[in-house]
Amino acid sequence: MASLPSLSDVLSELTEAELQDYAQAAQSAVSEIATSADLQQMRVNLTGKKSALTQWSKQMGKLDAEAKKTMGGWLHQLRTQITDSLNAQQQVLEQAALTAKLNAERLDISLPARGQQKGQLHPVTMTAQRMQQFFMQAGFNVATGPEVESDYYNFEALNIPSHHPARAMHDTFYFDAHYLLRTHTSPVQIRTMESGEPPIRIICPGRVYRCDSDQTHSPMFHQLEGLMVTERTTFAELKGLINEFLAAFFGKPLTVRFRPSFFPFTEPSAEVDILADNGKWLEVMGCGMVHPKVLTNCGIDAEKYTGFAFGMGIERFAMLYYGIDDLRLFFQNDVRFLRQFG
Repeated sequence: MASLPSLSDVLSELTEAELQDYAQAAQSAVSEIATSADLQQMRVNLTGKKSALTQWSKQMGKLDAEAKKTMGGWLHQLRTQITDSLNAQQQVLEQAALTAKLNAERLDISLPARGQQKGQLHPVTMTAQRMQQFFMQAGFNVATGPEVESDYYNFEALNIPSHHPARAMHDTFYFDAHYLLRTHTSPVQIRTMESGEPPIRIICPGRVYRCDSDQTHSPMFHQLEGLMVTERTTFAELKGLINEFLAAFFGKPLTVRFRPSFFPFTEPSAEVDILADNGKWLEVMGCGMVHPKVLTNCGIDAEKYTGFAFGMGIERFAMLYYGIDDLRLFFQNDVRFLRQFG
């Protein structure tokens, strides 16, 4: 390390040249320092309370005005040079330390990375998307509505009177006498007909709730319903649409039958069955022509317009498509089960 020149302790005896030599020697000594600790010690030696620079500054009060002006300028310049040199060397050392740290922490990109498990859609979600895709391509729009419904929208507007079995406590989750968890997505159809004008073509996917739980039933499940209202909607169109949907969903033509049935909100009504590979009929959905009273309840002229509606359980179709025999598997969040459908 460069040594500092030995100068007089008396300020008045110093020359500008001597102070410049002192500054250059100090800068040279600072530039050779390799550690932060040594740099801090050098800062104390050069600018601390016991440093020559501080001792000289204390003698300024003993000088006359002219000498104060001259020596003050020299000392200020000396302090500035030394301080700048110390700060510059501190930045050099900090940058060197950062570079060393980064080099030590450098990633070896040739090493194999940790594998990331890819997420995937739930089989119920995939089934719902397949179903929606068909109907959207057929010109239907997706409509949604609240899951907490009023008695009017869930029952009354759908021509389900107060004495109908569907209103029994064992079928419906009631909050009070007026509000409940919807038992189907049909209320969305009512809201759409109330707020819009025919022609109407919508599907209503969503969660529904019923007081039931066993191998083929769940208190919460998913339903997809559809509605079409025009001036000349016919049952033949309904049959054609359902036949096309079933063939598209299962990827092959199916033997389909429509059994007469009863729903308060459609007339005539039918249950739709498909012939399984084992020769047995499987019920897959319900459908029918919208009851004129339902149209009237929604402010639609039942003399001018007709419509059809259909509804199906999304889990039911997922079970048939994937060969699952227990509905509860969909809701147990067992990764071993869910990974089979990625």
